[in-house]
Amino acid sequence: MYQIGEIVSVNDRMQSAYTYRISVLMGDDFAPGFTPHFSPAEMLAMGVFEGKYCNDCKGEFPQDWFEGAKTSAEADPRINYFRIKSRQPLRVWREKGWIFGPDPRGWFQWYCRYYLGRRLPEIDDRQIKRWKAFRRHAAQVRANCDQGDWTCRPRQRQALLQWAYDPLI
Repeated sequence: MYQIGEIVSVNDRMQSAYTYRISVLMGDDFAPGFTPHFSPAEMLAMGVFEGKYCNDCKGEFPQDWFEGAKTSAEADPRINYFRIKSRQPLRVWREKGWIFGPDPRGWFQWYCRYYLGRRLPEIDDRQIKRWKAFRRHAAQVRANCDQGDWTCRPRQRQALLQWAYDPLI
């Protein structure tokens, strides 16, 4: 979609007049140790964030990310892969200081932009550390669930998916 050096302009409900430069090819040159299991398109197709997370961002991201995406005009937990609500309101994320830098929607927006090819070293390092810390949830699922029992800890599994981890571990 975008070429290296191209400027992306963002104008949606949560951000206007924001621009960033594409530094690497889409899906390429990830930081060492940052190995998400799913691309943003795969996550959207599986069902994340109750189908509402980035409906107004379609102009920023590749159209094919949304072709198979499960979306909804209203937040609907049934759209999620595990058909369960597994997120806190954005205001909670703001109160806890989890929203920072140029990505007002949080980690997934950062990941979409990172996957697309934007690189902001200080922000990237911080978000990748948060992603690595989230793996503790996968360890909890493995420790507390029988292998193949996808009904065990569905909220935690949905959260893993929303952080690009394989929830079917």
